[in-house]
Amino acid sequence: MNISVVDASNYFKGLLLLISKDRKVADSEVHLMKRVGKALGFEEEFCNQAIKGILDNEHVRDQPPKFSTKGLAMKFVHDGLVLAFSDSEIHPMEEAWLKLVAELNGLDIQWFVQKRLEAIKELQSNPQLEVDNLTVDELKR
Repeated sequence: MNISVVDASNYFKGLLLLISKDRKVADSEVHLMKRVGKALGFEEEFCNQAIKGILDNEHVRDQPPKFSTKGLAMKFVHDGLVLAFSDSEIHPMEEAWLKLVAELNGLDIQWFVQKRLEAIKELQSNPQLEVDNLTVDELKR
């Protein structure tokens, strides 16, 4: 799927906000965020600084992302669930925030519940990230 630079930016920032919800950033979350940043074409140093500073950055607005398509929002929620469960538990604040993202993007709550169950099972094997199937189109608005 081709996505715009704005959607790519919202994707990365949204997942950064997600990992900050429980006020701790686990090594598994750092690893996955670096993978997300690379897949979206962001510079490694930018990603490292963003991840390192997310808990202390008072200038970041905690606003759930609104994506240009429901399909992209679904991919984001999937990756968000994988990220949230990567430290073996999902914090209530992480889950509530992902539900808010789903609602804002017009996704059905039953779909969210089903995706949550799938994410738990998926982590027992090798988690797949939807971001790996995205291509950022510099010309797409």
